[in-house]
Amino acid sequence: MAAARRGWNSLAGSLGRMGSLEVRLARSAADIRRAQRLRYEVFYDELAAQPGRIARLTRHDADRFDAFCDHLLVLDHQAGRKPRVVGAYRLLRQEVARQRGGFYSQGEFAIDQMIARHPGLRFLELGRSCVLKEYRDKRTVELLWQGIWAYVRHHRIDAMFGCASFHGVDPEKFALPLNFLTRQARADEDWRAAAHAPARLPVLADDAIDMRMAMRAMPALIKGYLRIGAWFGEHAVIDRAFNTIDVLVILPVSRISPKYIGYFGEDANRFAA
Repeated sequence: MAAARRGWNSLAGSLGRMGSLEVRLARSAADIRRAQRLRYEVFYDELAAQPGRIARLTRHDADRFDAFCDHLLVLDHQAGRKPRVVGAYRLLRQEVARQRGGFYSQGEFAIDQMIARHPGLRFLELGRSCVLKEYRDKRTVELLWQGIWAYVRHHRIDAMFGCASFHGVDPEKFALPLNFLTRQARADEDWRAAAHAPARLPVLADDAIDMRMAMRAMPALIKGYLRIGAWFGEHAVIDRAFNTIDVLVILPVSRISPKYIGYFGEDANRFAA
Protein backbone atom coordinates (compact mmCIF):
# COMPACT_ATOMS: atom_id res chain seq x y z
CA MET A 1 0.00 0.00 0.00
CA ALA A 2 2.93 2.32 -0.66
CA ALA A 3 1.04 4.83 -2.79
CA ALA A 4 -1.84 5.00 -0.36
CA ARG A 5 0.57 5.60 2.55
CA ARG A 6 2.13 8.49 0.64
CA GLY A 7 -1.37 9.94 0.22
CA TRP A 8 -2.14 9.60 3.95
CA ASN A 9 1.09 11.41 4.87
CA SER A 10 0.83 14.27 2.37
CA LEU A 11 -2.92 15.04 2.54
CA ALA A 12 -3.76 13.57 5.91
CA GLY A 13 -6.38 16.05 7.06
CA SER A 14 -9.97 16.72 6.11
CA LEU A 15 -10.37 18.04 2.57
CA GLY A 16 -13.82 19.47 3.11
CA ARG A 17 -16.96 19.41 5.27
CA MET A 18 -20.62 20.05 4.61
CA GLY A 19 -22.97 19.43 7.50
CA SER A 20 -22.35 15.90 8.74
CA LEU A 21 -20.42 14.93 5.59
CA GLU A 22 -16.63 15.01 5.28
CA VAL A 23 -14.31 14.24 2.37
CA ARG A 24 -10.79 12.92 2.97
CA LEU A 25 -8.33 10.33 1.77
CA ALA A 26 -8.28 6.81 3.20
CA ARG A 27 -5.87 6.67 6.14
CA SER A 28 -5.63 2.94 6.73
CA ALA A 29 -6.18 -0.48 5.19
CA ALA A 30 -9.47 -0.58 7.13
CA ASP A 31 -10.61 2.59 5.33
CA ILE A 32 -9.89 0.94 1.98
CA ARG A 33 -11.89 -2.15 2.98
CA ARG A 34 -14.81 0.12 3.81
CA ALA A 35 -14.58 1.66 0.33
CA GLN A 36 -14.51 -1.83 -1.17
CA ARG A 37 -17.66 -2.78 0.75
CA LEU A 38 -19.38 0.36 -0.50
CA ARG A 39 -18.39 -0.46 -4.09
CA TYR A 40 -19.82 -3.98 -3.72
CA GLU A 41 -23.11 -2.64 -2.41
CA VAL A 42 -23.45 -0.16 -5.29
CA PHE A 43 -21.98 -2.12 -8.22
CA TYR A 44 -23.22 -5.62 -7.40
CA ASP A 45 -26.21 -5.36 -5.08
CA GLU A 46 -27.79 -2.34 -6.74
CA LEU A 47 -26.49 -2.23 -10.32
CA ALA A 48 -26.35 -5.97 -11.10
CA ALA A 49 -22.63 -6.43 -11.83
CA GLN A 50 -21.56 -10.08 -11.79
CA PRO A 51 -19.23 -10.82 -8.86
CA GLY A 52 -16.51 -13.42 -9.03
CA ARG A 53 -16.36 -16.17 -6.42
CA ILE A 54 -14.08 -14.28 -4.02
CA ALA A 55 -16.06 -11.05 -4.32
CA ARG A 56 -19.29 -12.92 -3.67
CA LEU A 57 -17.85 -14.56 -0.54
CA THR A 58 -16.23 -11.44 0.89
CA ARG A 59 -18.78 -8.89 -0.36
CA HIS A 60 -15.91 -6.59 -1.33
CA ASP A 61 -15.18 -5.17 -4.77
CA ALA A 62 -11.39 -5.47 -4.86
CA ASP A 63 -8.64 -5.79 -7.45
CA ARG A 64 -4.87 -5.43 -7.67
CA PHE A 65 -5.06 -1.66 -8.21
CA ASP A 66 -6.50 -1.01 -4.74
CA ALA A 67 -3.16 -1.68 -3.06
CA PHE A 68 -1.34 1.21 -4.72
CA CYS A 69 -4.10 3.73 -5.48
CA ASP A 70 -5.19 6.55 -3.21
CA HIS A 71 -8.84 6.33 -2.13
CA LEU A 72 -11.01 9.41 -1.69
CA LEU A 73 -13.87 8.92 0.75
CA VAL A 74 -17.02 10.79 1.74
CA LEU A 75 -18.03 9.94 5.30
CA ASP A 76 -21.25 10.72 7.14
CA HIS A 77 -20.57 11.74 10.77
CA GLN A 78 -24.22 11.86 11.70
CA ALA A 79 -24.54 12.07 15.49
CA GLY A 80 -24.97 8.82 17.34
CA ARG A 81 -23.25 6.43 14.98
CA LYS A 82 -19.83 5.51 13.66
CA PRO A 83 -18.86 7.51 10.53
CA ARG A 84 -20.15 5.72 7.44
CA VAL A 85 -18.41 5.67 4.06
CA VAL A 86 -21.10 6.84 1.62
CA GLY A 87 -19.04 7.86 -1.42
CA ALA A 88 -15.68 6.98 -2.94
CA TYR A 89 -13.30 7.61 -5.83
CA ARG A 90 -10.08 5.77 -6.65
CA LEU A 91 -7.11 7.92 -7.72
CA LEU A 92 -4.05 6.64 -9.61
CA ARG A 93 -1.20 9.00 -10.49
CA GLN A 94 0.90 8.47 -13.58
CA GLU A 95 4.19 7.91 -11.76
CA VAL A 96 2.60 5.21 -9.59
CA ALA A 97 0.96 3.52 -12.60
CA ARG A 98 4.30 3.49 -14.41
CA GLN A 99 5.89 1.61 -11.50
CA ARG A 100 2.98 -0.79 -11.02
CA GLY A 101 2.16 -1.93 -14.52
CA GLY A 102 -0.20 0.65 -15.94
CA PHE A 103 -3.65 2.16 -15.49
CA TYR A 104 -6.93 0.33 -15.01
CA SER A 105 -8.40 2.03 -18.10
CA GLN A 106 -5.72 0.45 -20.30
CA GLY A 107 -7.77 -2.73 -20.22
CA GLU A 108 -10.34 -1.00 -22.45
CA PHE A 109 -8.59 1.98 -24.08
CA ALA A 110 -5.15 2.71 -25.58
CA ILE A 111 -4.31 5.24 -22.88
CA ASP A 112 -0.55 4.95 -23.42
CA GLN A 113 -0.81 6.53 -26.87
CA MET A 114 -2.69 9.56 -25.53
CA ILE A 115 -0.19 10.04 -22.72
CA ALA A 116 2.76 9.70 -25.10
CA ARG A 117 1.44 12.64 -27.12
CA HIS A 118 1.72 14.85 -24.01
CA PRO A 119 5.13 13.99 -22.51
CA GLY A 120 5.36 17.10 -20.34
CA LEU A 121 2.05 16.62 -18.50
CA ARG A 122 1.18 14.81 -15.27
CA PHE A 123 -1.85 12.51 -15.59
CA LEU A 124 -4.30 11.23 -12.97
CA GLU A 125 -6.76 8.38 -13.49
CA LEU A 126 -10.13 8.66 -11.76
CA GLY A 127 -12.01 5.41 -11.25
CA ARG A 128 -14.42 3.29 -9.23
CA SER A 129 -16.66 6.25 -8.51
CA CYS A 130 -19.68 5.34 -6.43
CA VAL A 131 -22.14 6.92 -3.99
CA LEU A 132 -24.85 5.23 -1.95
CA LYS A 133 -28.25 5.77 -3.52
CA GLU A 134 -29.65 7.83 -0.64
CA TYR A 135 -26.63 10.17 -0.79
CA ARG A 136 -26.69 10.88 -4.53
CA ASP A 137 -27.27 14.58 -4.30
CA LYS A 138 -25.49 17.85 -4.96
CA ARG A 139 -23.74 17.93 -1.57
CA THR A 140 -21.97 14.60 -2.00
CA VAL A 141 -20.89 15.34 -5.57
CA GLU A 142 -19.57 18.76 -4.54
CA LEU A 143 -17.54 17.23 -1.71
CA LEU A 144 -16.03 14.59 -3.98
CA TRP A 145 -14.95 17.27 -6.44
CA GLN A 146 -13.58 19.43 -3.64
CA GLY A 147 -11.43 16.46 -2.59
CA ILE A 148 -10.32 15.73 -6.15
CA TRP A 149 -9.36 19.37 -6.71
CA ALA A 150 -7.30 19.46 -3.51
CA TYR A 151 -5.51 16.31 -4.68
CA VAL A 152 -4.94 17.74 -8.17
CA ARG A 153 -3.45 20.94 -6.75
CA HIS A 154 -1.23 19.10 -4.28
CA HIS A 155 0.23 16.74 -6.89
CA ARG A 156 0.32 19.38 -9.66
CA ILE A 157 -1.83 17.27 -11.99
CA ASP A 158 -2.29 18.55 -15.55
CA ALA A 159 -4.95 16.16 -16.89
CA MET A 160 -7.44 13.62 -15.59
CA PHE A 161 -9.05 10.70 -17.36
CA GLY A 162 -11.00 7.54 -16.58
CA CYS A 163 -13.93 5.35 -17.52
CA ALA A 164 -17.50 6.46 -16.90
CA SER A 165 -20.46 4.16 -17.37
CA PHE A 166 -23.98 3.74 -18.64
CA HIS A 167 -25.71 1.02 -16.64
CA GLY A 168 -26.79 -1.74 -19.00
CA VAL A 169 -25.22 -3.39 -22.03
CA ASP A 170 -27.68 -2.54 -24.82
CA PRO A 171 -26.29 0.32 -26.98
CA GLU A 172 -29.74 0.89 -28.53
CA LYS A 173 -31.07 1.98 -25.14
CA PHE A 174 -28.44 4.74 -24.94
CA ALA A 175 -28.30 5.70 -28.61
CA LEU A 176 -29.12 9.38 -28.00
CA PRO A 177 -26.62 10.20 -25.21
CA LEU A 178 -23.87 8.05 -26.78
CA ASN A 179 -24.25 9.80 -30.13
CA PHE A 180 -24.16 13.15 -28.35
CA LEU A 181 -20.91 12.30 -26.56
CA THR A 182 -19.14 10.87 -29.59
CA ARG A 183 -20.05 13.81 -31.83
CA GLN A 184 -20.76 16.88 -29.72
CA ALA A 185 -18.33 16.28 -26.84
CA ARG A 186 -15.57 14.35 -28.60
CA ALA A 187 -11.99 15.09 -27.57
CA ASP A 188 -9.59 16.81 -29.92
CA GLU A 189 -7.61 14.31 -31.97
CA ASP A 190 -4.41 14.47 -29.91
CA TRP A 191 -6.41 13.71 -26.74
CA ARG A 192 -8.26 10.65 -28.04
CA ALA A 193 -7.55 7.07 -27.04
CA ALA A 194 -8.99 4.29 -29.19
CA ALA A 195 -10.91 1.42 -27.61
CA HIS A 196 -9.38 -2.04 -27.90
CA ALA A 197 -12.78 -3.58 -28.65
CA PRO A 198 -15.23 -0.78 -29.50
CA ALA A 199 -18.93 -1.49 -29.24
CA ARG A 200 -21.05 -1.11 -32.37
CA LEU A 201 -23.21 1.90 -31.61
CA PRO A 202 -26.46 2.85 -33.32
CA VAL A 203 -25.89 5.96 -35.45
CA LEU A 204 -28.44 8.77 -35.34
CA ALA A 205 -28.79 11.58 -37.87
CA ASP A 206 -27.41 14.91 -36.66
CA ASP A 207 -30.88 16.47 -36.58
CA ALA A 208 -32.06 13.68 -34.27
CA ILE A 209 -29.53 14.55 -31.55
CA ASP A 210 -31.42 16.87 -29.24
CA MET A 211 -29.06 18.20 -26.56
CA ARG A 212 -31.72 18.58 -23.87
CA MET A 213 -33.05 15.09 -24.41
CA ALA A 214 -29.51 13.69 -24.50
CA MET A 215 -28.66 15.34 -21.18
CA ARG A 216 -31.81 13.99 -19.59
CA ALA A 217 -30.76 10.48 -20.57
CA MET A 218 -27.18 10.98 -19.38
CA PRO A 219 -25.96 9.35 -16.14
CA ALA A 220 -25.40 11.93 -13.41
CA LEU A 221 -21.64 11.34 -13.26
CA ILE A 222 -21.20 11.91 -17.00
CA LYS A 223 -23.45 14.96 -16.88
CA GLY A 224 -21.22 16.37 -14.14
CA TYR A 225 -18.09 15.77 -16.20
CA LEU A 226 -19.67 17.60 -19.14
CA ARG A 227 -20.54 20.62 -17.02
CA ILE A 228 -16.98 20.92 -15.75
CA GLY A 229 -15.57 20.82 -19.28
CA ALA A 230 -14.60 17.21 -19.96
CA TRP A 231 -14.16 15.67 -23.38
CA PHE A 232 -15.04 12.10 -24.30
CA GLY A 233 -13.48 9.48 -26.54
CA GLU A 234 -15.18 8.49 -29.77
CA HIS A 235 -15.65 4.83 -28.74
CA ALA A 236 -17.63 2.94 -26.12
CA VAL A 237 -16.87 -0.49 -24.68
CA ILE A 238 -19.31 -3.08 -23.34
CA ASP A 239 -18.27 -4.49 -19.95
CA ARG A 240 -20.57 -7.44 -19.34
CA ALA A 241 -19.05 -8.32 -15.97
CA PHE A 242 -20.03 -4.90 -14.60
CA ASN A 243 -23.24 -4.67 -16.69
CA THR A 244 -22.11 -1.36 -18.21
CA ILE A 245 -21.21 0.46 -21.39
CA ASP A 246 -18.03 2.43 -20.68
CA VAL A 247 -16.85 5.66 -22.28
CA LEU A 248 -13.52 7.40 -21.80
CA VAL A 249 -13.55 10.77 -20.02
CA ILE A 250 -10.64 13.16 -20.72
CA LEU A 251 -10.32 16.32 -18.64
CA PRO A 252 -7.25 18.54 -19.05
CA VAL A 253 -7.11 20.89 -16.07
CA SER A 254 -6.83 23.80 -18.50
CA ARG A 255 -10.37 23.03 -19.74
CA ILE A 256 -12.02 23.32 -16.34
CA SER A 257 -14.24 26.37 -16.21
CA PRO A 258 -12.83 29.13 -13.95
CA LYS A 259 -16.12 29.25 -12.05
CA TYR A 260 -15.65 25.62 -11.00
CA ILE A 261 -12.02 26.18 -10.03
CA GLY A 262 -13.23 28.96 -7.75
CA TYR A 263 -16.07 26.80 -6.48
CA PHE A 264 -13.95 23.80 -5.53
CA GLY A 265 -10.71 25.64 -4.81
CA GLU A 266 -9.47 27.72 -1.90
CA ASP A 267 -12.89 29.25 -1.21
CA ALA A 268 -14.42 25.81 -0.71
CA ASN A 269 -13.98 26.17 3.06
CA ARG A 270 -17.32 27.94 3.01
CA PHE A 271 -18.77 24.40 3.18
CA ALA A 272 -17.33 23.85 6.67
CA ALA A 273 -19.88 22.92 9.29
